[in-house]
Amino acid sequence: MTKELINYDNKIMLNCDYCEGAHQNIINALVDTNLQQTLGYGDDYICDLAKKCIKKHLKNDNVDIHFLIVGTSTNQIVISSCLKSYEGVLTVDSGHINIHETGAIEVTGHKVISITNNYKLTADDVEKFCINQQNQDGNEHYVQGKMVFIAFPTEYGLLYSKKELEDIYNICKKYDFYLYLDGARLAFAFNNNDIKFEDLPNLCDIFYIGGTKCGALFGEAVVIVNDKLKEGFRFNIKQRGALLAKGRLLGIQFFELFKDNLYFEIGKNTVFLAMYLKEKLLEKNVKFLTNSFTNQQFIIITNEQYNKINEHFIVNYCGNYNNDIIVRVCTSWATKKKDIDKFIKLF
Repeated sequence: MTKELINYDNKIMLNCDYCEGAHQNIINALVDTNLQQTLGYGDDYICDLAKKCIKKHLKNDNVDIHFLIVGTSTNQIVISSCLKSYEGVLTVDSGHINIHETGAIEVTGHKVISITNNYKLTADDVEKFCINQQNQDGNEHYVQGKMVFIAFPTEYGLLYSKKELEDIYNICKKYDFYLYLDGARLAFAFNNNDIKFEDLPNLCDIFYIGGTKCGALFGEAVVIVNDKLKEGFRFNIKQRGALLAKGRLLGIQFFELFKDNLYFEIGKNTVFLAMYLKEKLLEKNVKFLTNSFTNQQFIIITNEQYNKINEHFIVNYCGNYNNDIIVRVCTSWATKKKDIDKFIKLF
């Protein structure tokens, strides 16, 4: 592999949170266990240990845990497993399943129903939809909403408070909907929030713990809380082509992330650098699209600033804002403070 491919023209990549490989603890564990023989398809002792560690952190032994490979197939499998063929899933306009998954949900036959153009859902948004659905004449002519999808943190780096999730979940239970939390960046949700990791089983029916964007090579861990959704889930994993033969590779990674507190340390350090970046840019009167307290920061800059940044960094272009440009800057488990300082000096 050439130096240019490795360093991408020597620019520093802040465009996403999975540009690097994996935390060194995970790499070491994969090497150390490489020649161990285990059963396949996640039926190995390491996956079992990883599940026990996650349950310990959740303080809940009554959940089912399944290790999957990537976020899009995780969303596809969860939603298609939970819904009947004529049921759909509610989300915001900017929801990941609505704009960034190439119709992965729709291809399973389930409609994604956008119910607001805000960056976050509210309990009122959900209840208005539910009331309208109940009042429809001839319900059999319409896709029936049955699930609410929330990214936590959201696509634009926002967090739900404990009360916000409680309110949404109460509405879901009132109208017999499922609440599903996409936790692709879950490690970054607990540092500036009143929600704790162990609260999650009480706030939704099903969620997943992101690994790919939170220090792992790859992998997500689905946690099923609602007993109604547990039966047959593994069959759907296999049918969707996501039952990894060398399942222990997933177990090893999540064991390393959760055997102690590595997952939460990664989250804390990653968000710390993002908050440092935000603080210093605010001092320079830089504007932000959203008030994000996570590792994603959405900065409003001029075309001149954008060109200047692109000389040294790769950032994620997110569109225009009047005559300016919105870019996303992401910190990751491997981001260096000196690179953030270099970025700040460009303003």
